[in-house]
Amino acid sequence: MSKRDPKKYQRYSVEDFDSYDCLKLSKRLYLVLLFILRGYIVWLMSVTNMRDRVSIISWIYPETSLFYLSLLSGAIGLFVVLNISLRRPEAANWVQVSWRHCRTIIVVALLFDLLTHVIAYFYWQLFSLTWIFIQIIISIVLIVLCYSSERFKINLEEFPQKMPEK
Repeated sequence: MSKRDPKKYQRYSVEDFDSYDCLKLSKRLYLVLLFILRGYIVWLMSVTNMRDRVSIISWIYPETSLFYLSLLSGAIGLFVVLNISLRRPEAANWVQVSWRHCRTIIVVALLFDLLTHVIAYFYWQLFSLTWIFIQIIISIVLIVLCYSSERFKINLEEFPQKMPEK
């Protein structure tokens, strides 16, 4: 573990750290992932609906291509979820390297998702211009959340190390 700057950690209590002495992951990260993974969430909701498995998807995504594009941008989010689940001591080198770039990966997923909505507006005329502006605002707010969170910044700098036995 690299040397810690005590000033960075002074506002956190003992409960804010996990068993590997790393700061617990930011709730902002989970909020952004929920937004990115909404295509998969809608898909899971539709799978669990026994009466009509397609109605929820078709109601939220009127164009099937848009649903598949949402799954594609969500796949980028799934990669981040995989990275979170594999983030432990002695993880593979690719996990450690990609962990440091998670914020960039998330921003790429958000921008790709926004691009799919803009394309849907111009190509299929699916959304109103108001919805596109709302989507732009949501994406910008989530990107700002990713970069303004001091906790998330610390999370990206840390990686769990094996703790010495007492």
